[in-house]
Amino acid sequence: MTTLAIDIGGTKLAAALIDDDLQIRERCEMPTPASKTPDALRSALKALVEPVMASAKRVAIASTGIIREGTLVSINPHNLGGLLHFPLVQTLASITGLPAMAVNDAQAAAWAEYHAPGIDSQDMVFITVSTGVGGGVVLKGELQTGEGGLAGHLGHTLADPHGPVCGCGRRGCVEAIASGRGIAARAQGELAGVDAKAIFTHALRGHPHARELVAHSAQTLARLIADVKAVTDCQTVVVGGSVGLAQGYLALVSEFLAQEPPVYHVNLRPAFYRHDAGLLGAALLSQGAQQ
Repeated sequence: MTTLAIDIGGTKLAAALIDDDLQIRERCEMPTPASKTPDALRSALKALVEPVMASAKRVAIASTGIIREGTLVSINPHNLGGLLHFPLVQTLASITGLPAMAVNDAQAAAWAEYHAPGIDSQDMVFITVSTGVGGGVVLKGELQTGEGGLAGHLGHTLADPHGPVCGCGRRGCVEAIASGRGIAARAQGELAGVDAKAIFTHALRGHPHARELVAHSAQTLARLIADVKAVTDCQTVVVGGSVGLAQGYLALVSEFLAQEPPVYHVNLRPAFYRHDAGLLGAALLSQGAQQ
């Protein structure tokens, strides 16, 4: 049965037709609308899925934010242009005429990565570092979602009580420091006002301030991973996202994690499914819900 999988992120929207063998048959994407209105997101989703939805039998949505009873409740509204509530399942069911389900994008990606080749532990954590910082936790082979949908939102754990105010309203969250948005916000001098992608380019060329910004993000993530190990005793942590998969970033995280006591060390690996993990995880969860 073909699934229309949709991934809603802070910078892009993606859709794909995925068969029961998790093969992507068609894929398309577009920028996430910058407008703060629900109508803008609804229109963008309609334009995204209409070219590929004809042969689909169901819809599976992976979205940034907390998913509660099919509604997107954004913990950090800045990551989706100011949206606080959006009826995801109702909207996509109306557009496509198909049954739909929704899950947080990092939770979906965690489920995909748990099924990736080489994962031999029932306890695994996925962390995505991109526009924001998200996560998904699999314990004893089960994806943790939580009654309120908050489980796995690791980016909103505390990194620095004196740090910048996060979009969620808390001060010093990991997301406010380690994310692409957080990296760019700390940039000064000639790097002020440039985005994280440009900062990474400068860092690879040896720019001292850019290297410091990237290292601060990587160190913050390494400390988060040590905390996650202490809480879950996971054996593997998978890192994805545009920042997490940027050249040289995971190696830096590994170096900082190695400085922690050995009890906090884990098997650290890049996302196998890379930027398609959310799409594939949503499709997998949809398949399981239909069985």
